[in-house]
Parts: sequence; C-alpha cells; structure tokens
Amino acid sequence: MIELTPAQRRDLRARAHHLNPVVTIAGNGLAPAVVAEIERSLQAHELIKVRVQGAEREQRDALMQELCATLGAAPVQHIGNILVVWRERREEAKPSAPATQKPAAKAATAKSAAAFAAAARRAALAKASAESRRSPARAPASRSRGPGSGTRGR
Repeated sequence: MIELTPAQRRDLRARAHHLNPVVTIAGNGLAPAVVAEIERSLQAHELIKVRVQGAEREQRDALMQELCATLGAAPVQHIGNILVVWRERREEAKPSAPATQKPAAKAATAKSAAAFAAAARRAALAKASAESRRSPARAPASRSRGPGSGTRGR
C-alpha cells in the first residue's frame, strides 16, 4: 500500500471532487471481476472513485484497506459510501515484435499511404469542383483571326 503525504492527499482529493464513481462494490464484496475492473480503471485514470453498497462504516474501512493492499494503491478519501483510491500508472511491457511481423507493418504503412493519397485526390477534386461553381463559365478563346491578322502577301 502506498503512503501519501497530507499535501499529496489534499491535492488528490481536490482532483477527485468532480469525478463520478467508476466501479460499484455490492453484496459479493471484492470478487475477482470487481478487482480486475478496479485494476483496469486505475491503469486508465490513476485516480478513481468506488461506490460501496450495503456495507457499514467499519466494513467500508476494511474494504478500503483490503482493496489498497491488493492493488498496491493509496487510500485518498472515504466519505459515506464513496472510496477514493489512487495509484500511479504501471508501465506495460510491450512484447518484442518478431522479424516476421515487419512486412505486415510495412503493408499497413503502404495501406495508410494509399488511403492518404486517395483522400488527397478527393480533396483536390472537391476543391476544383467548388471553384468551377464559384466562377462564371467562360467560353474558350476563339481562334478566328480578326482584321489585320494573318499572313501578308498571299
């Protein structure tokens, strides 16, 4: 369980004020599914509120201690049936990509490049279409020669 200084706890309480509870603990207590959901929420948000239903104050205190010990989190606040818990995000180990997956990554890049080029063509066509609608239609320049033009002496 992580210990917080009073200043850290005060800052976290202020940050948690506007949050809504993301997990509800009901009659089954800390079931494995509930612990897994709280773990996911802590990884995503770091600071969460948990609602506890149907438990007395002493039970909620014990639940808070058990929850923080299980997840390696810090208890921030316990007001009524709301528990506020904080834990810093854990770094996720990224699996190393084998050499066989590199061509797939290039294919994805090529696909993205092709999609980018297609989007650019569509944008250019739309721009040209909009410009042609804005400007009045002009007749093509005629090639007839007026007086004084042409060849001399023939």
